Amino acid sequence: MLAWLRDSDPALRWQVERDLAGEPPEVWEATRARVATEGFGARLLALQEPDGQWAGGAFFPADFEFAEMEESGQPWTATTWTLNSLREWGLDPAVLRGTAELLAANCRWEYENLPYWDGEVDCCINAWTVANGLWLGADVSGIVDWLVGHRQPDGGWNCEWVEGSTRSSFHSTLNTLKGLLAYDIATGGTDETRAARRSGEEYLLRRGLIRRLSTGEPVGPWVTRFVYPCRWFYSVLNAAEYFREAAKFDGVPPDPRLAEAIELIRAARQPDGTWLQGRPLPGRVWFDVDVPEGEPSKWLTLSGLRVLGWWDQRPLA
Repeated sequence: MLAWLRDSDPALRWQVERDLAGEPPEVWEATRARVATEGFGARLLALQEPDGQWAGGAFFPADFEFAEMEESGQPWTATTWTLNSLREWGLDPAVLRGTAELLAANCRWEYENLPYWDGEVDCCINAWTVANGLWLGADVSGIVDWLVGHRQPDGGWNCEWVEGSTRSSFHSTLNTLKGLLAYDIATGGTDETRAARRSGEEYLLRRGLIRRLSTGEPVGPWVTRFVYPCRWFYSVLNAAEYFREAAKFDGVPPDPRLAEAIELIRAARQPDGTWLQGRPLPGRVWFDVDVPEGEPSKWLTLSGLRVLGWWDQRPLA
């Protein structure tokens, strides 16, 4: 299994070396450095435009028309999505030195032409902008304050708040939590960000990462649709990865309320030890970074093994 996982792009291989193989830092850090010069990372870097953007837009490509979304899905080539990938793949932000300033000067949100590093009105977009800004050295403190102030009464978040929603969304809550965790890791956080993160975590944990609080029924079949790249999409595997990272940062053991979700992840493991790619989110991409639906995914297998290893090593009561 490890040999199969190691035979991969540097963006994935360094994580296998660090999180599964237990290699010393000098090994996985050397592999991580190759993200800038080989494979997926190098290919995306080569597509950056002189003004700092990708595909000429903040969230959508410059040539995007909404009819395209109805026909073939959200395009994934614009600046925010590309930065998300490069950051998640472990690219050294020094490679993008000057990009934060270029985006401040040249990139505006499609929503009301707002400045890029000021964020806009979508919780998920703002959370990704926080994580990307921290990574690139931009001042995103205003967006952090906005996220803290836009919690729903039930403790989570919903990107549909602007349409009047007062109930949280699994998708929006998880994506917002990731942005707040990135802030807490980078800065140590504040009482306000830590409290907001706790309330969002409680929103998901009270529901076992799966169920409606009102009825106890599963919130939808999509909770076990495992796919890479996950983009904005919620699944119990995506959520468990967040809770693993948060517990590691907070220095706490796994919450027992994750148990049912963990067993769903375990049940999806194939007899050969892999996890299969689900139905990818449709839309324009620069290039494919994982296998077609139904085939063993190295990215999902890395996540599945990482989560189960963390859970199975927890102290037992």
